Amino acid sequence: MRVPRTFAFLDLSGFTNYTAAFGDDAAGRILGTFRILVREVASERGVRIAKWLGDGCMVVGVEQHAVIEFVTDLERRADAVCAPLRLRAGVATGRALLFEGDDYIGSAVNMAARLCDHAREFDVLMPTMHLGQLPEGVTAQPYGEIELRGFPGKVDVVRLTGTPATVVTSDVNELWMRDVV
Repeated sequence: MRVPRTFAFLDLSGFTNYTAAFGDDAAGRILGTFRILVREVASERGVRIAKWLGDGCMVVGVEQHAVIEFVTDLERRADAVCAPLRLRAGVATGRALLFEGDDYIGSAVNMAARLCDHAREFDVLMPTMHLGQLPEGVTAQPYGEIELRGFPGKVDVVRLTGTPATVVTSDVNELWMRDVV
């Protein structure tokens, strides 16, 4: 079954060097903090963590703006708790094959992964052709055309920046705090 989704791949830039310099325990503490933060922001923004990828992850959302809000909000919040490591991300939207009920296969998935690979510290990259209406507070700056492994020709890309102005609409706290009658 093919479904329309937005995918983001995120990576803590410099994790391998940090581990070599400061050891497994220090790296494990930062990674644990990062994963707690990813879960928190994903819950607030209504996106799903599809899989953990070592020092990164893949998230998926039904609504593009929710994934963009998630990534830009996470980038801002991770800067404070994951220092000296910096987040980088790739985002892409398209129809993907829902595979065995819990995985996704398709061009948009691959493009988001390749954009993350290309990104540098603080970059949130997205193909211009996938760009829809941006959440309030987020802007798209031209990044240029880049070659991505596995894709023919160059891909025009934008860099997403800013802080989403959208109020978090999570009702998780309400569910746990509601009185039972």
